[in-house]
Amino acid sequence: MAQAAVSFLLGKIDNLVGREWDLLTSIDGKVDNLRHELESMTALLTDADARGEQDSQFRVWIQQVRDLAYAIDNVLDTFILHLVKHPPHVLDVTQLFTRFNVRHLIGNQLLEINNRMDSIKPTKERYNAMLTPPGPQASSSSNSGTGNDTFFTPRIESLYVEEADIVGIEEPKSKLISWALDQGSPMCKVMFVVGMGGSGKTALVKKVYESVKASFDCHAWIIVSRSKRKLEFLWGIFNRLGCPTVESSAYFNEVDLLNELSNHLRGKRYVIVLDDLWVKDVWESIRCALPKDTMSRIIITTRRGDIANSCSDGSSIDIHEVQPLPPEKAQELFYKKAFPPSGICPRGLVDRSKSILEKCEGLPLGIIEIGKILSNKEKTESEWKRLHDGLESELKKDGRLSRITRVLSLSYTDLPYHLKYCFLYMSNFPEVRIKRRTLIRLWIAEGFIRRETGKELEDIGEEYLKELIDRSLIRSESDFDGRPRLCWANNLIHKFILSKASDENLSTVFKGTETNLHGEKTRRLSIQKGGFNMCQEKFPVARALFMFESETPTPYRHKLDIPSNMQLLKVLHLEGASNLDTFPSEITGLLLLTYLCLSHTRIKSIPKALGNLRDLETLDLKQTFVTKIPKKITKLGKLRHLLVHDYNLSDYESFDTVKGFEISKKISRLTNLQKLSFVKANKHLISNLGHLTQLRKLGITDLSEAEGPILCNAIQVLQNLQSLNVTSLHKEEYLNLQEINNPPPLLQRLCLKGRLQKMPGWISKLHDLVRIRLKWSRLTHDPIPILQDLPNLLEFQLLDAYTGTQLNFDAGKFQKLKILEFEQLEELEMVMLKSGSMPGLQKLTIRRCDNLQQVPIGIENLTHLKELDLYDKPHYFVSPLQKNGGALRHLVCHIPKIHSYYLNMEGEGYVDLS
Repeated sequence: MAQAAVSFLLGKIDNLVGREWDLLTSIDGKVDNLRHELESMTALLTDADARGEQDSQFRVWIQQVRDLAYAIDNVLDTFILHLVKHPPHVLDVTQLFTRFNVRHLIGNQLLEINNRMDSIKPTKERYNAMLTPPGPQASSSSNSGTGNDTFFTPRIESLYVEEADIVGIEEPKSKLISWALDQGSPMCKVMFVVGMGGSGKTALVKKVYESVKASFDCHAWIIVSRSKRKLEFLWGIFNRLGCPTVESSAYFNEVDLLNELSNHLRGKRYVIVLDDLWVKDVWESIRCALPKDTMSRIIITTRRGDIANSCSDGSSIDIHEVQPLPPEKAQELFYKKAFPPSGICPRGLVDRSKSILEKCEGLPLGIIEIGKILSNKEKTESEWKRLHDGLESELKKDGRLSRITRVLSLSYTDLPYHLKYCFLYMSNFPEVRIKRRTLIRLWIAEGFIRRETGKELEDIGEEYLKELIDRSLIRSESDFDGRPRLCWANNLIHKFILSKASDENLSTVFKGTETNLHGEKTRRLSIQKGGFNMCQEKFPVARALFMFESETPTPYRHKLDIPSNMQLLKVLHLEGASNLDTFPSEITGLLLLTYLCLSHTRIKSIPKALGNLRDLETLDLKQTFVTKIPKKITKLGKLRHLLVHDYNLSDYESFDTVKGFEISKKISRLTNLQKLSFVKANKHLISNLGHLTQLRKLGITDLSEAEGPILCNAIQVLQNLQSLNVTSLHKEEYLNLQEINNPPPLLQRLCLKGRLQKMPGWISKLHDLVRIRLKWSRLTHDPIPILQDLPNLLEFQLLDAYTGTQLNFDAGKFQKLKILEFEQLEELEMVMLKSGSMPGLQKLTIRRCDNLQQVPIGIENLTHLKELDLYDKPHYFVSPLQKNGGALRHLVCHIPKIHSYYLNMEGEGYVDLS
């Protein structure tokens, strides 16, 4: 992990030295010396990490290197803070004297750090010599971490799982056996079995392999994670497949072996398992030698979903993702392990067992290991509570659950250094789901995302998150378009993250009085439980402060006290401080702040002095009472995300659900803005939006009919726009948005709220559009013809958007549509679905369409429909859909979920018609 700290620091030094600041001239040489030494250390750390060759003395050296990197970072940020306070162009005599003193102080600090670095050089040089073997092999050995020659240590015990430990695999086992024995295709097929460590991949595939291997001419089980040279690995495959003995094998190279392997398999049906794949090159190096013209099968188990996705072609190469055990199977496995031999849980421990199982989240390894420990414990609530509350301690290196940690840590060790910080950053959040966008914005604010030519930081952050998800380290809940919407770490992984982040001094988490704080060294502080007094501690090097309300929080005072010495703070995340109703004045003095979140608080205004935070990139004031932004905010030239709005979540059907904010027309100065929502329209502001050419998301409220053409002109300039949400001045005001000849080509999400005289024709040009919502449009003409040929449309909502009596969906149209919603279409009487329309529709919602006589005609042709939701429908509509005799039941019997929701004097309820 030290290499992550050092590499991060190197990028920061390069960025710092690249600036033309007079103050730096006298210390530049010292900074250069540091850079060169840090580069050398990074190479050594990377090589040692790949080899895993770290004795206790070397680990001490790693800690010293990390401490030095943090010390240098503190000096540089102090230097930057001084420059922000005393800009070079506004210096008086007193400030010149101050500058001289600061330069002298920083020079002395860097000199001290250089001396500390000299003192640890002997250890570095000794290990550098040990890790660089002499001779021509040195260069190839130094690349061992790339995966060309060596692989990770296997977990052999996975092959010898007890029969009682295999639960809940019947369905995937049957599926994979059918795939393996399918003779419908004469070609070789490959299946990647992907899942997080401890999910039971190997146990599942072992069962499948033993069941099918007799049906093939030859078979082999290969553990690819074993630490071997590539040539040795290939010899292992060669021998296990029963290839003939080759004389003079000492002279065989990789090409010779691959040729012999190919010749041996030609014309044969074979089944090969490559267990625990970590490096794509391993698979790529042998796939070319495997004949593809026979009904052979290759199964590859891996935690690396990114490798599986890059190899998958949708025809000969498929992916099976191992899912967590469902609750009933998880309970069955836990009871077997915790209560042998009966497998029966005492009544008094049922609730505690459920709580422990919730922590395991269906992970077989966790269930088995915890169950084993509890099987030897007294069957008492107090004893079980002690283990439940102490899981984090038990997962440490010397704890009773250390095997779980060893398995999980392999995935962490395999991460490239730039993803390790991003992964451990999850420690700052409680065990909750985190919004994708929030997490990525925080990574950007911390400087964790490396810039790449031609890419925006947000896009690179999306790639980082996807890789962590694909590597089975972070779980996610997908949005309608398949992108992650929320993400979180499995509970046991989260505890590993907490431990690792603490060891690496990346984050300090306060969960109560038992937390051992070291304020002088704390770099990120996350307060996740009430009762913490900020004023009693000092955090001079803190870069981030998170505060969360616990289930029984100590109420925030109306004024938040932030210690005056937290001057290096870059991230302040106070989401959910519901009792905070006054903007904390201390914030305006945090001059290095890049991220400020006060969402879901009760603050009503923000001060003009916030305009002094020139490094601010994200200002998140969602769900607050702020309705006006001071003009000085337009001086924040680095601002990328300005999010200020208040949703009335209790009445989403109301026209004025979203309340926007007012801002000066000088918003045109914020040329780095990517997200602006929701801003109140006026003609001066609208006319200046065209200057914000980096905008990706734009939300506008209170748009008058006269301002529509002005907005159209601006939208045509915003060619990077991906999301557009426009609300008219009031429900009867027309949205005049016809005059767009060149719509943004990247637009994916469009919400128009207000009356439309006709459907804007330019919408039919939006090739990338995935979601459209039309609300209170009151169209007299059918909008379907404009939308039906959009090639990527996934979601379509009509809310009081059409006054006609019939909607027709033609055959072959809406090819990708997954979600369709009709709401408040009060005149609608009939919906016609011709055969072949919306072939992929998965969810259909009908809400408050009072005159609709029956379910859409042709609904029986929607063979992929998974859910039908009906709201406030009368008995004559619902009754024909009932089981056991409903006249129209045969039309909907293929739909797994059918719910009819109603509201009466007794409250809300629903009838399950599934």
